[in-house]
Amino acid sequence: MLRAMREGRFGKLTVHLAGGSDREGGGAGPLVVLMHGFGAPGTDLVGLWRVLDVPHEVRFAFPEAPNELPGMFGARAWWMLDMARMERAMREGPKSYASEVPPGMEEATDHVVEMLAQLQKDLGVTDSQLIVGGFSQGSMAACNAVFTRGVSSAGLVVLSGTPVNLPAWSAGMEAGTKPAVFQSHGSQDPLLSFAAAEELRDTMQRHGLRMQWSPFRGGHEIPTQVIDGLGVFVSDVVTPA
Repeated sequence: MLRAMREGRFGKLTVHLAGGSDREGGGAGPLVVLMHGFGAPGTDLVGLWRVLDVPHEVRFAFPEAPNELPGMFGARAWWMLDMARMERAMREGPKSYASEVPPGMEEATDHVVEMLAQLQKDLGVTDSQLIVGGFSQGSMAACNAVFTRGVSSAGLVVLSGTPVNLPAWSAGMEAGTKPAVFQSHGSQDPLLSFAAAEELRDTMQRHGLRMQWSPFRGGHEIPTQVIDGLGVFVSDVVTPA
């Protein structure tokens, strides 16, 4: 497991910093904040900064979710899930959770908003230099922060995520929260519905968000084609023509 080059506390969360002029999050470059998924360690996505083909000055922040999972060393969650329900979804096939507001999501979003504000203040990052997102549950936390809490960013990254709280997200999109979006999803994802991901894509497009949609033939993962596409997206957003 590749570790971040520097670690700090921003708000109430531990954040791993990398990239930039000193490869430890230094300099004045744009900032990409990526949040890991349910059950992963806080360092789960750190290795991405080494493989994304982006300008040298781009900085990365990888926050650790606030909740530890009992009995699973290093595993963390943005909010807790009903494990029996997850197992049933794997047996019966994933479904849409678009109308649900998961218990604990709003508290997790509070942590995310506070963390982002502290990162921007301490690292000197403007809204136009900020890209926010994550994988799976981390991407849902990012969407909730952007679409319901007024977090302003140039880009939003949704890797194998699914819509929750969609009526509120849609209202936020309608109100004018319109970052450029990179969204990926596997057509054979056993955990989170591909059709629900398409529903989220269609909702964002309908509200005028500039979308880069990257479907792939695979499961709940980040394959090479997504890494390549994400690198192009980040480069385009932080170095606009």
